[in-house]
Amino acid sequence: GHPLTCVPAHSGVFQEMGKSECHFINSTNRVRFVHRRIYNREQYVHFNSDVGEYVGDTPHGEIQARYWNSQPALMEYKRAAVDRYCQHNYKLDAPFTVERRVPHSPSQSVTIH
Repeated sequence: GHPLTCVPAHSGVFQEMGKSECHFINSTNRVRFVHRRIYNREQYVHFNSDVGEYVGDTPHGEIQARYWNSQPALMEYKRAAVDRYCQHNYKLDAPFTVERRVPHSPSQSVTIH
């Protein structure tokens, strides 16, 4: 047979992804920064500014978390992301998002039958 018939079927596509999130609680009085690392749709490690360090979500993620948490410069950079990334972007985006909210009125409701 063909040489590839002995290899398990897969797409041959592998995805590594990072996702950064800012959670604004009570406007900017309380802000949480979360950075997620995802491999093939599975989150394996994340940084949460409330915890102040990386947390492993899988066995491989635990190894990555221990390594990254042992890097003082990286940890300082991640911990500062609340101000550098979240607060900075809030100031830029607020005029187009938060300040443009329209109060909800019952006449705006749509009923589908």
